[in-house]
Amino acid sequence: MKIIKVIVFIFLLVPIFILVYFGFNDNLTADPVEYILHYTGLWSIRMLMLTLAMTPLKNITKQFVFLRLRRMIGLYVFFYVSLHLLVYIWLDLGFEFSHLWKDILERPYITVGFLAWLLLIPLAVTSNKKMIRKLGKKWKALHKSVYVITILACLHFIWLVKNDLLEPLIYATFAFVLLFYRLIRFYRS
Repeated sequence: MKIIKVIVFIFLLVPIFILVYFGFNDNLTADPVEYILHYTGLWSIRMLMLTLAMTPLKNITKQFVFLRLRRMIGLYVFFYVSLHLLVYIWLDLGFEFSHLWKDILERPYITVGFLAWLLLIPLAVTSNKKMIRKLGKKWKALHKSVYVITILACLHFIWLVKNDLLEPLIYATFAFVLLFYRLIRFYRS
């Protein structure tokens, strides 16, 4: 199992290696800040979908390896979302926090994106064995907030895009299928 975790750990870092490679080779398009923002945002939502897919994959294949990877992938979600937010605050706003608060209050897509990040913080903080033991049944209830985070992330992406909604709707559809799968299993049990 350890070797699988190491392979997945490295695999999930590949998008960052690619981004750094593009940066060093001047391949970040005419607007590098927007490119990096979009890139880190896309990988945030991809990691989120991958995390949500672990339970159905375990149920379908009866392989518990998927559940053992879920927490690590979830921490990658927090990493990529935090990187996405950092790029926005640093490269786009130049650490002008007055602009950040103004954007949070006036732009709904930033409001829901920021809220999703805030909701991820307790999940990341409590994603270790000590906190799982300490919180007991409350841990599972707390981590169900990932469903709200998923909806917020999809809204963030849909509201951000101005013209071609195809890509955000594909992710939203995938999220809906994963959440609907859980709802069906909940009512069956």
